[in-house]
Amino acid sequence: MFFTAGLLSCADNARYFEDSGSVFHTVYHIKYKAEQPLTERITEELRRFDLSLNPFNPSSTIAKVNNNEDIEVDDWFATVFRKAETVSRVSNGAYDITCAPLVNLWGFGFSRMDSVTPQLIDSVKAFVDYRKVRLEGKRITKEDPRILLDCSSIAKGYACDVIGTLLESEGVTDYMVEIGGEVALKGVNPQGQCWRIGINKPETEANGVTNDVEEVVQLCGKGGIATSGDYRNFYVKDGRKYAHTIDPSTGYPAGQDILSATIVAEDCMTADAYATAFMVLGSGKATELAKKIPGIEYFIIYSDSTGRQKVTYSKGMLQYLPNRQELAILENP
Repeated sequence: MFFTAGLLSCADNARYFEDSGSVFHTVYHIKYKAEQPLTERITEELRRFDLSLNPFNPSSTIAKVNNNEDIEVDDWFATVFRKAETVSRVSNGAYDITCAPLVNLWGFGFSRMDSVTPQLIDSVKAFVDYRKVRLEGKRITKEDPRILLDCSSIAKGYACDVIGTLLESEGVTDYMVEIGGEVALKGVNPQGQCWRIGINKPETEANGVTNDVEEVVQLCGKGGIATSGDYRNFYVKDGRKYAHTIDPSTGYPAGQDILSATIVAEDCMTADAYATAFMVLGSGKATELAKKIPGIEYFIIYSDSTGRQKVTYSKGMLQYLPNRQELAILENP
């Protein structure tokens, strides 16, 4: 499903178009300046991408890998797998795409178990480890056939990058690609200004989805931005809250102090993966990790020891926060 509409006429016959639809069980919105709509090209590229990395699609490459079929993976799959390996290594395993069985176990994945017990968690953890699966040539090799991969925490970000690359191949220099909240962008918006992306205020109540904006990130040039949070995808059972971010080291929902982690990076795939890693690590370890990773900036909303929401952000992030820049000027004239 999709629609396209022209947004703004320009003297050079190019104008802004807007496409939207669904992919990966989520929605996408794309704005781009071109001489004609590129809807068909975009739709076909997303269809092909879905056949690579959507674990819910039984015909996809990743589904076949999970079923231990002897296949060669495509270039998109290989790119995501290698990036995931890097982030896993740098984060000391806090990020791990082999965590899929645990995600499924807790009811947030592409299948679901009936109950969760410490014994069941321990049995599943025995084959959850990014070091037990490798890409050799164009084939995936597993140390245990029960290993399952779920790239949902990185694939949407990469899909944004892929569509951005497609648009650039068509001569587009100004675009914004958003898929499920992850964003790749370049150039300027229809008003000729930097793209402005809102960070939602975390809602802590089960029915509290208001979409209030906590902060606005202003980005010019080319880059990616991704936000991960536990405040929407969770459930309450027996009076206890269970959120979708799982800590691979414990097998349990991470339960850290971070409510929302936003990452700005050179590409959306990188931003997407590190946003998830930050959620697993918690604010203290995440901010320490960020110091070791060139090219990323962060904006974290967390809950302090009294339950109050607070924010912290990297020094370099300030350049993307126009509202905070104004406050900084007022506080330090």
